[in-house]
Amino acid sequence: MEWIGEPVSERGVREQRFDVQCEGRRVPGILWRPDASAEDAPLVLLGHGGSLHKRADYILATARRLARHHGISSIAIDGPAHGDRRADGGRDPGKVGADFDDAWREPSVTDDIVADWKTALDAAQAELGSGPVGYFGLSMGTMMGVPLIAAEPRVSAAVLGLMGLWGPTRARLSADAARVTCPVRFLAQWDDEIVPRDRVLELFDQLGTRRKSLHAHPGKHVEVPPDEMRGVAEFLAAQLGRS
Repeated sequence: MEWIGEPVSERGVREQRFDVQCEGRRVPGILWRPDASAEDAPLVLLGHGGSLHKRADYILATARRLARHHGISSIAIDGPAHGDRRADGGRDPGKVGADFDDAWREPSVTDDIVADWKTALDAAQAELGSGPVGYFGLSMGTMMGVPLIAAEPRVSAAVLGLMGLWGPTRARLSADAARVTCPVRFLAQWDDEIVPRDRVLELFDQLGTRRKSLHAHPGKHVEVPPDEMRGVAEFLAAQLGRS
């Protein structure tokens, strides 16, 4: 893990940029941790949505809530063709989205992001210790997160949603969903204008775990209620033994 710049602390949360190298790719990430973190405390992996980046507002809010209220560290990495993986820093969401649509069609995209996450997790645990691991990712964060959870036994709880069996990787997503066995809270927006509702429910149904709950709300793709978003940290903390 290569640290980038100096850490910044705000109200008990320390934030620091890092890079890791995976199969010749530079993987940019951020680590958040409590100023007084305990050895082998839980760690949550935060997967951002399409056209966003590792420090999107809801990712940052979740990381800070986990650290301040539950003593849990977290990391986020930029997805393919997103954020600091780009020469332009991902400042134009429309351009990022178009480029990701192209990347999404590449056969290797899922295996690459799983490998990137595993490398980042290895590096973070080398720094923090090997406590329990959770995952949070909506939309593209679920598209990339389901294959990771299926392949990574260290992930013992997850919050997913706003994604269905849809798009170029739907067959892979379906196969990997059946291999998800950890507890899952799944969020759905009933009037989602991006991902068809029936495809969202199909993905929830195909998750292999019996320990899953569906939290559905009226509204469009980005209109998840604030209390549901705040509940992400509470659910993960309870599952990881830090409620």
